[in-house]
Amino acid sequence: MTEEKDRAQRAREQVAAMRSFYTHLFTYIIVNLGLFLINLFTRRDSGSWWFYWPLFGWGIGLASHGFSVFGAYGLFGQEWEEKQVKKLLDKQEKQAGEPKL
Repeated sequence: MTEEKDRAQRAREQVAAMRSFYTHLFTYIIVNLGLFLINLFTRRDSGSWWFYWPLFGWGIGLASHGFSVFGAYGLFGQEWEEKQVKKLLDKQEKQAGEPKL
């Protein structure tokens, strides 16, 4: 029973971390879109583009947040690997059970 509670707690923590990342991503998009629009409408005065500097700097932080939440492999993490191994084993069992022609 303790193992089940531990797994449930880890799952809750992972979901909270994912929610935190998606909130960070949404904020990043909204703020940087606003900075782009400010730069677009005030560019006549300065004549230069500067919006990409905070986009780039904050993007580094966002990427590191993503790596901390989803791991370096993101979609291809340990859970994905386990599902693929299970699929392959099921396929091999199915093929072994079929009569050979």
